[in-house]
Amino acid sequence: MTSYAIIETGGTQLRVEPGRFYDVNRVAADEDATVTLDKVLFVQNDGTVSVGQPLVDGATVDATVLRHLRGRKIIVYKMRPKKKTRKKQGHRQELTRLMINSISVGGATIGGKATASAAPATTEAPATAEVETTDAAE
Repeated sequence: MTSYAIIETGGTQLRVEPGRFYDVNRVAADEDATVTLDKVLFVQNDGTVSVGQPLVDGATVDATVLRHLRGRKIIVYKMRPKKKTRKKQGHRQELTRLMINSISVGGATIGGKATASAAPATTEAPATAEVETTDAAE
């Protein structure tokens, strides 16, 4: 089972997991800056559940701002029938892409940094395996 949390940011609620990125409404932070999200509503860690009323005490989610972007364009078209009034307007939402680093409850990290340090080791292993398979092919 994976660890995850439900957080509230930008007026929306998201289910977030360490090591994944999410697009949320614009956060006032520079790129490559670390952001701490403290509005954590729910935390699940290998069957252990913490439910907030409304927030979980001492729970935080650490994230890194990857980049700022804009969402897809939507068209808002208003028309009053039989009145010859038409109004066409476009909108692109300002977004921020956040990489979730870790989830912490009461100062104890339940997901993220241990997983993040293990991820590069697994990334290196297939590269070594490819070298061995190319040697075997020769």
